[in-house]
Amino acid sequence: MIFAKRALIDGRWSENARLTIAEGQITVLETGAAALAGDTLVDTLLPALANLHSHSFQRAMAGMTEHRAAGRDSFWTWREMMYRFLGRLTPEMVEAIAALVFVEMLEAGYASVGEFHYLHHQSGGTPYDRPAELSLRIMEAASATGIGLTHLSVLYSYGGAGKAPLAGGQLRFANTLESYLELIEDVRLGAKAAPHDTIVGIAPHSLRATTPEDLTALLAIVGDGPIHMHIAEQPKEVDDITTWLGTRPVAWALDNLPLDHRWCMIHATHMNDAETAGLARSGAVVGLCPITEANLGDGPFNGRSWLAAGGAFGIGSDSNVRISLSEELRTLEYSQRLRHLERNVMVADVGSVGLHLYQGAAHGGAQALRRNCGAIAVGKLADLVAIDSTHPALCALDADQIVDGFIFAGSDTIITDVWSAGRHQVRGGRHIAREAVHRRWRKVAHSLFTAR
Repeated sequence: MIFAKRALIDGRWSENARLTIAEGQITVLETGAAALAGDTLVDTLLPALANLHSHSFQRAMAGMTEHRAAGRDSFWTWREMMYRFLGRLTPEMVEAIAALVFVEMLEAGYASVGEFHYLHHQSGGTPYDRPAELSLRIMEAASATGIGLTHLSVLYSYGGAGKAPLAGGQLRFANTLESYLELIEDVRLGAKAAPHDTIVGIAPHSLRATTPEDLTALLAIVGDGPIHMHIAEQPKEVDDITTWLGTRPVAWALDNLPLDHRWCMIHATHMNDAETAGLARSGAVVGLCPITEANLGDGPFNGRSWLAAGGAFGIGSDSNVRISLSEELRTLEYSQRLRHLERNVMVADVGSVGLHLYQGAAHGGAQALRRNCGAIAVGKLADLVAIDSTHPALCALDADQIVDGFIFAGSDTIITDVWSAGRHQVRGGRHIAREAVHRRWRKVAHSLFTAR
């Protein structure tokens, strides 16, 4: 049982809320209730967000790429450094890094993650004895840390638009359509031993890493699970796809893919007005990763036009250079203020920007991960986060300003408790397995970095 002084229910604050949880779901929800002996007492309760886009292994290289070399630094030069780095990763390292990342995500207020997983093979491209070896390591890390997992196995067949060959670090990602289908089968088999809320989806990496023919064949057999794909992240990508396929990537997707509620289009940073309106009408979610998009110099998303078109969005930590739910939402809003030279942009009409951002990300993240979460309601998974309204950053605010204070004036230190499908993993602001996970990571980090 959880008793909260206030809880965000149906977009409004309800006082003295008491929740009963069974088999990971909220089964009873009372308001105006009294706390009973044995209840877990919290101050302010929110639905926990889903982190819809993560490459967990990239967390281990955070801070390594902030040194400017001769010439122009860009996403593409960062990518080459990433390829060189990942050649050193063993399965044990991948699991330890993922566990570290998942602990940090839970402590930041995320209850679930969409792991966009494209690291499949050994260095040089030799397959492991079991195709899903590294996917199983991600599942083990998720199980050990209690985070809800939507595992998105990535199809990555080419090194660039027009069937450019894979090379170097990309060889660890390589799959033909046939070998990818074998991988998916093995991942689904492994997921049977994972927690009940584990979901398996697919992720054609991008238009530049596959072909229209393979996409068509894949989509004909995948079923009703989540489908994620990078799109229009960089101007060069837009130009390369336009040269190859004769039209811009989002426009091509709208004309050729069965876009609907199953789809999450990651970044979609460089869209024109017609693409923005068309993608919003399709029902797909856009997966925004504002910290990573800023770190890599991708450019700001056109949030104002997206909201005006009724589009759904969620947030992800992508490269995991910094894992902070509040900062992710803050960076999204601030990117729009810089773009439009205005304040309070990411709200459809009037009202609290923080609350609109938070609830939009809650609903969009749940849709993108096909996870029964995003709200405090009977029948929903108990994906919950508690924050402390007596914290110095919040104590001067009234209830309607609390979420604004959390996002724009506070930090993730305001978080006291997090539940994922009823698993109470963060207590007093700390993950229950933090010390063991950190010890393992430090051991792996020593062996990883002394091998450089």
